[in-house]
Amino acid sequence: MNLTRSLLACVAAGALLTAAPAFAQVQSGAKSGVDLTAIDKSIKLGDDFWTYANNEWIKAHPIPADRGRYGKTAVMVEEASKRTVDLIQDAAKGGSGDGKKVGDYYASYMDEAGIEAKGLTPLKANLARIAAIKDKAQLASVLGGNIRADVDALNATDFYTDNVLGLWVSPAFDDTSKYAPFLLQGGLGMPDREYYLSDKASMVEARTKYVAHVEKILTLGGVADAAAKAKAIMALETQLAQASGSRADSADVQKANNSWTPADFAAKAPGLDWSAFFTAAKLSGQPRFIVWHPTLVTGLGKAVAGVSLDTWKDYLTFHLLDHYSNVLPKAFVDERFAFYNASLQGVPALSPRWKRAVNSTNAVLGEAVGKLYADKYFSAESKAAVTAMVDNMKVAFEKRIDGLDWMDPATKAEARKKVAVLKVGVGYPDQWRDYSGYSVVRGDALGNVQRSEAFDYATALAKLGKPVDRGEWVMTPQTVNAVNLPMLNALNFPAAILAPPNFDLANDAAANYGATGATIGHEISHSFDDQGAQFDSQGRLRNWWTPADLAQFQKAGEALADQFDAYKPFPDLAVNGKQTLSENIADVAGLGAALDAYHASLGGKPAPVIDGLTGDQRFFLAYAQSWLGYSRPATLRQQLITDGHAPDQYRAFTVRNLDDWYAAFDVKPGDSMYLPPEKRVKVW
Repeated sequence: MNLTRSLLACVAAGALLTAAPAFAQVQSGAKSGVDLTAIDKSIKLGDDFWTYANNEWIKAHPIPADRGRYGKTAVMVEEASKRTVDLIQDAAKGGSGDGKKVGDYYASYMDEAGIEAKGLTPLKANLARIAAIKDKAQLASVLGGNIRADVDALNATDFYTDNVLGLWVSPAFDDTSKYAPFLLQGGLGMPDREYYLSDKASMVEARTKYVAHVEKILTLGGVADAAAKAKAIMALETQLAQASGSRADSADVQKANNSWTPADFAAKAPGLDWSAFFTAAKLSGQPRFIVWHPTLVTGLGKAVAGVSLDTWKDYLTFHLLDHYSNVLPKAFVDERFAFYNASLQGVPALSPRWKRAVNSTNAVLGEAVGKLYADKYFSAESKAAVTAMVDNMKVAFEKRIDGLDWMDPATKAEARKKVAVLKVGVGYPDQWRDYSGYSVVRGDALGNVQRSEAFDYATALAKLGKPVDRGEWVMTPQTVNAVNLPMLNALNFPAAILAPPNFDLANDAAANYGATGATIGHEISHSFDDQGAQFDSQGRLRNWWTPADLAQFQKAGEALADQFDAYKPFPDLAVNGKQTLSENIADVAGLGAALDAYHASLGGKPAPVIDGLTGDQRFFLAYAQSWLGYSRPATLRQQLITDGHAPDQYRAFTVRNLDDWYAAFDVKPGDSMYLPPEKRVKVW
């Protein structure tokens, strides 16, 4: 359950043009941490706080041509990328060990001429393997051999894989002392089942363009009769989509808690030779699996039994070419961009090669790059300051738990225990990943990617049945994000998100608590959102609530879901309150805890007035500006369908639920954002 400052928000239209509230006079020369130049004082604050706080910046910064979204967090990402590419290029000049691997990988990805010259030769063995399939048992072996550790259901909330199933290795729901195998649905080329099944005009159009994309990729791959084969592939994927769970269902851990033995697969999902599948996947020795999406597993069996072998071979050929298209000749790169970025997200221009190379190097050798990054850009002073903020946030959250008049003492005790034993990583991991088993060959861009996928998969398999490492990180230090790991009861706060404008040692405390403090609170609160609250202090999926407490908690969640259901960026598409509930609960609870921690940090003294802003005003404005992100319409549509996070604008609207926001800015009944006290959701 990651923060994902996804920068997806549309600019509100029709905001009233009124004067800004009168702020107090300057009483301190300290740095406020609020970007005063971003504030649009023509907007009535109580009607649209996000636009008021950010609109001048938005007007001055149109979305770059190579992006579907933009905002201040995108600027942080770009700064981290520039720093990273400098580190990578330095490594490319020489060195040894992991540094040499980083440099060789990046240089290989950047070698467009070499990639062009090789054509499809690097995929020759893979294509021959598909062509050699003679029966359904061999098909099962190829499908199983393609499985990779490329999904993460709870930490990164990443449910997408283009293989028919994805492996996630994590502590089991009922035993968090050892790692277990989870299987998640996959097999689709488009981002979600809705793209195949929805009757909305935009989805119908996407389907037409996808068939054309499949045909183009097959044609580039030299496959005959590509048009007919593309239609057959689309029919197969539609069958898989019909068996797939929805995005909202994917977020329901109770629906995911399905323990299957190897024998269960043959009984519950006949049609696929599961013995051959698991042998090829190197999973044949596992006594049980947690099947996150059982309907897809059953549907996969039916599809293997009912769809012709030739269509499956064409499907595998297409997905092989499509999957590796970014390290194939330019025609493949351009076609992938034309469909996935230009058509589905409305992005007009392809990112420069160096940015794509940085992203790929980070994905493959993330901690090797991260060590270089943390050594240079994350000071011991910053680590100590953020660690202190985390400690203050934990205290604030414990006090909020103690103050709940509706919660039973036994439930409170377990909730406090969850906070007390929470393992928090700040900046970078205590132990760095060992890449000695991964081979990078300079000049072999595609092979480097394939060997990385195999290395990651082997690393995941090696953990199965072994004791759990609660200090393991799932993000790299150069990542502008943060994450809660519910089954480890742990948090990761990478170095790159602990940087200006979100965090600055020179800022007054109000802004740091409003931005970074709210981020910390958000991740702590994930331990108590609609998903996290189902896990106990040891990370086990266990009901530790009394029936009355659970009913009260669920009532608050329903009210918050209703609140977000009312946000409608498009006439035909609204925010899904249930799909985004985990993140919205974490926002409400995290912001409240951050405000409490900020007030406690004052030690009973009044907050200074800086830049004409009171402490609470700076706190809330910093929070709104931390969500300064906006999207192209097509990108926003994709987020609303596939993402568990609400668009940034509406996440900033979380302030509506805190009484202190109304007092800070004198928001009154009649203002569009005003909620009467009884409608303000208080979860924790």
